[in-house]
Amino acid sequence: MAKSTPITPEELSQFDEQGFVVVEDLLDVETDFGPVVAEYETVLEQLVDRWEADGHLSNRHQTLPFTQRLLATVTEARRPYDQAMDISLPQAGIHNDTPMHLGPAVFRLLNTPNLLDAVEQFIGPEIYSNPVQHTRIKLPESQLPSEARTGLTARIDWHQDQGVITNDADECDILTVWFPVTEADIENGCLAVVPGSHKRDLVTHCKSTDPLTLGQVSIPEPLVEPHQLPLPMNPGDVLFMHRRTQHSGLPNRSDRVRWSFDLRYQPIGQPTGREWFPGFVARSQAHPESVQDDHQAWAASWQAARQRLASGDDVRFNRWTGDSHYCA
Repeated sequence: MAKSTPITPEELSQFDEQGFVVVEDLLDVETDFGPVVAEYETVLEQLVDRWEADGHLSNRHQTLPFTQRLLATVTEARRPYDQAMDISLPQAGIHNDTPMHLGPAVFRLLNTPNLLDAVEQFIGPEIYSNPVQHTRIKLPESQLPSEARTGLTARIDWHQDQGVITNDADECDILTVWFPVTEADIENGCLAVVPGSHKRDLVTHCKSTDPLTLGQVSIPEPLVEPHQLPLPMNPGDVLFMHRRTQHSGLPNRSDRVRWSFDLRYQPIGQPTGREWFPGFVARSQAHPESVQDDHQAWAASWQAARQRLASGDDVRFNRWTGDSHYCA
């Protein structure tokens, strides 16, 4: 059952003091996640069709639940799956046929009233959905084929969300909203944070050269603060996090899949730090007519961005050049 009461003053105070707060039972597993899971079952069915047709798969594992079927088919087919399920484009290598998932159930999830009610208590009633948005479906690292391993499928190194956008958005009140669709615990790769790190400056980030996290931008080990706190969470719980809070996604050392959504919201009119990607007005008291409630228009905005970026536009998605001595 989703939480019917607003975020408490104590929870808002914890966010101010520690840079994060987990609000339990804010979302309803059945009504908020059920349609999303059904939508992703269809996405997986399409991937299975392709893998079978291409000779990569001999067993469709049709009777398994979504996460178990994903694990079984990816393990056999040894094919990448994450970009076809993500709700954003990658930062490089964009082509006209680069896959992404822009289904109506996911769009409704971005606009879930309970979620926006909570976001409003942090940033006010003029809410913009920032285009930094992902679904992360982490398979067990011991079973993840190397051919399917990307920055969205394995552990996420320590970083600050302000550090993975362009510096035009440094003063923007971008709120990170993270929630698991499946149970997230220490064993299968829940998030960990450094409480209070948001009160200090943005630190240097480096581009990873580790094969397990290749392409990620992360904080070099000497600059990661101590007092790291894992945050086990249940489906329906939502983590709200400040843009400068140091955090990471732990490795999945279990035999289970960990599935989560990683979203951003901010006040309308502020730079997003990803100017080449489309966001939308999710809620507005001042101009309710500006709210984007058309799923097809939202999907079309991402398709237009893909076409534009596939033409070879020169873009940059973060500020780091790698010339710091920490990155040597």
